[in-house]
Amino acid sequence: MRKLFEFIRSVYVVVLFVALEAIALNYYARSSHYTQARLLVRSAEIAGGVHGFFAGVRRYFTLGRENRMLAGRVAELEERLAAYGVAETAARLATYLDDPKARTYRMMAATVISSSVNRTQNQIILDRGRLDGVVERMAVLSLDGAMVGYVVDCTDRYSVAIPVLNTAYRASGRIAESDYIGSVYWDGADQHVALLGDVSKYADPQPGQRVVTTGFSQFFPPDVPIGTVESAELNETQTAYTVRVRLAAEIATMTEVLLVENRDRAEIESLRQSEKLKPNNSPE
Repeated sequence: MRKLFEFIRSVYVVVLFVALEAIALNYYARSSHYTQARLLVRSAEIAGGVHGFFAGVRRYFTLGRENRMLAGRVAELEERLAAYGVAETAARLATYLDDPKARTYRMMAATVISSSVNRTQNQIILDRGRLDGVVERMAVLSLDGAMVGYVVDCTDRYSVAIPVLNTAYRASGRIAESDYIGSVYWDGADQHVALLGDVSKYADPQPGQRVVTTGFSQFFPPDVPIGTVESAELNETQTAYTVRVRLAAEIATMTEVLLVENRDRAEIESLRQSEKLKPNNSPE
């Protein structure tokens, strides 16, 4: 018994330190979804090998090599299609096709290492990082071009994205073939349905109508499919609709995605933050 007390006395400081560290890390991790994302992407460096092994087995049984080749081809074709979409003249189109750097959107394929859909703040870990050209705020799309989410942090080899199935997610959406826009978000209820809020009462959304991105977002190109209208109801003041949108992307079963970067975003943000836009710099 005496030796037991001596042993406890010799290690209690270490045990207390570890316990306090665990409590502190738990408190820090729960402070915000961005904190969770940063901790998760850092831990991905350590857990990446294990996840990579199981992902490799899964890709083997799903013909992952062929999927990656197809995903790369899809990325190339989507990028070329984006070039066609923004080209206004034949001369400008030729410039985009000859010089990839002149294209507005840059795309690449990535593999889903791990993901979740049964939480309120779901996240997706991808096997691409800064060394592959991934940057924060890249859009994440399904292989058929539907909205999935956007990248919030990355390391050299991995990146973490917030999908639309996250209660902190926000993006702008529009009812296709109309000018009625709203805010896309998730209420945490159904992994197949998102909400399009604050839609004008004059929109009169009907089941089956397509919902797409507006192009106002700092993440997504315009007209990216989000889903289709399932139902809609007016708010209590009868001034705006809240629309239930059945998502086009099946996030729970995704194994490959497309990452999209708007090359003009940094330049646009720089203009928005320009000193010349501040009130004290107005001409007298």
